[in-house]
Formats: sequence, C-alpha cells, structure tokens
Amino acid sequence: MVEVGTDISKASTYLKQGQLVAIPTETVYGLAGNALDVKAVSSIFETKNRPSFDPLILHVASLEQVNPFVTAFPEKLKRLAEAFWPGPLTVLLPRKASVPDLVTSGLDRVAVRVPNHPLTLALLAQLDFPLAAPSANPFGYISPTQAGHVAAQLGTQIPYILDGGACAVGLESTIVGMEEEQVVIYRLGGLDISEIESLVGPVIVQAHSSSNPSAPGQLASHYAPRKPFVLGDLTELVPQLVQQGKKVGVLSFSTHFPSLSADRQVTLSARQDLKEAAQRLFMAMRLLDESDAELIVAELIPEIGLGRAINDRLKRAAAQPTH
Repeated sequence: MVEVGTDISKASTYLKQGQLVAIPTETVYGLAGNALDVKAVSSIFETKNRPSFDPLILHVASLEQVNPFVTAFPEKLKRLAEAFWPGPLTVLLPRKASVPDLVTSGLDRVAVRVPNHPLTLALLAQLDFPLAAPSANPFGYISPTQAGHVAAQLGTQIPYILDGGACAVGLESTIVGMEEEQVVIYRLGGLDISEIESLVGPVIVQAHSSSNPSAPGQLASHYAPRKPFVLGDLTELVPQLVQQGKKVGVLSFSTHFPSLSADRQVTLSARQDLKEAAQRLFMAMRLLDESDAELIVAELIPEIGLGRAINDRLKRAAAQPTH
C-alpha cells in the first residue's frame, strides 16, 4: 500500500526518479510528476485514465520560475499573478518549446500556477523542474481534498502521498488567460471573479467545452460521483423520492432534513458561508457516494461569489458523461 507522510526529501527523490507523488495544495490534492519528463507526464494520464486532449497545469515555486517556460507574460495577467500567487489562480500563457506537447495537449499555451501550501512550496523549491499535477483521482471522479481520499483511489498506483492535511479552499484553481486584450476565465474556481475584476476590469467567463478544451478542467461532465447525481428543488425531490421508497442521499446548502438518517445527508454550511461550502463540497459528495444511498440529490446555491464555482461543479457532476 502507498506510504503517506510529510517527508519532502522522500517525495523529491521519487519525483527525480520519474515517479509520481500526490501533493497537497490549497485547492485539491494533485497527482504530480516531472513536467519536463514525457514518460512521467504519460504516466499521469495513464494513472488517472485521463484523455490526452485535456491539458495539465505546471506548478512552480514562484513567479520568476515561470519565465523559462513562457514566451510572454501579458501585463494584466502578471498583475493577477503578483496579487494572488501563491494561491488558487492558474494563468494560461504562450509556451516555449521546452514544455512537452503532452502537457499542453499540443496547444500553444501552457497553464501555470504557484500553489499556496507550505509543504508543496518547499518541495518545489528543492526541484529543478516544474511539476505537472492534475487532481489526484481517477479521471472524471470527485477531486480529493484529503490524503486519505488519494490513498483510497490511487493508493496501489503511486509510491508516496505527501500529507498536508485537509485542503483549505477545496475547489480547483480559477483559470484565466487573454483573448487579444480581454481577460477570459476558462474555469471558475477558488478565486472569486470580483477579486479578479477589481484588478483588471470586466472579464469574460468561458467555462465550458465538451470535448476540445482550450484549458484544463473544461470538460462538461466531471467531478462526478459514481452514483446517479440529480440537481433540483430538495423540498420537492426529497419527499417524492422517500415516498417512492428510495434510499436517497441529500447534499444541501444549509437545510437539514429531520426525516432522513444523518449518514445520508450532508449540509455544506449551516450558516450559509460560501467559503465553508466550497471547502466541504468534494468531501460531501464523496461521503454520500460511499454511503448506502441509491442516488444523490443536490441543490444549486446562490449564484454569487464562490457560489458560481460551486454551482459549476454541481452542474458538471450532474451532467451525463460525453467522453
């Protein structure tokens, strides 16, 4: 079984040998490999069973470490990086030839970020290469926010999980880039749009692509439990399904249903705190997926702040797979 621990030098050794290691970030746990080693990058796709047309994100220790891999850093995007790195922001930049095609799925831009987690920043500082690191889970399934989630799903396929505790943000990074002079958001995530707009003005949100993504994490069906996952009005759905004798799991924003057993319902935030809801989202989906519920029902939350990113994940979890 996989070793779980906090030994940065051990993680570093495995990565230098071309092996994969799970790493903690503030968003979700990543499945990391040497981004400049095509064999290591190939094994990320194989281990996750991820389609090779879905690009990966490069993780580096600082803004300066981006320079060897990109040909330009537009001023607006640099302003965002300076404000929010380390943090849940990924920037799409024109790439240099030193970045393998497999990392970018052959696209002419590479996604880069500086993660905000002390263990992973210390690990990156020990390496002379960036890490490619999508979420450390089988492709399309719920993203892991604790070391145990990674061990349960990929524990037989990787040698080491660097355990950094529970992820503080719990949603993947927000991905931004430029289309001509306009800042575009390609994936909603852990950074509120209003924080981005306060620095660069109005942005365009272009967060979906069914099978030809221009950035990581754009596929329509993603982040999904194994069990049927339905979005709707819980006050209507729950009584109907209970009456039909269904074992229903409930994922609510703040409502508790006294008639349901406690192990088949999870409330994201009783006080309706969007940050708490984001942090708990994937864990809640996972708990219900592992319960004895036959299906999971959930509701959209207010479409404000991080609510937009949470709803994005809920809608994709409920989408029928297209790949």
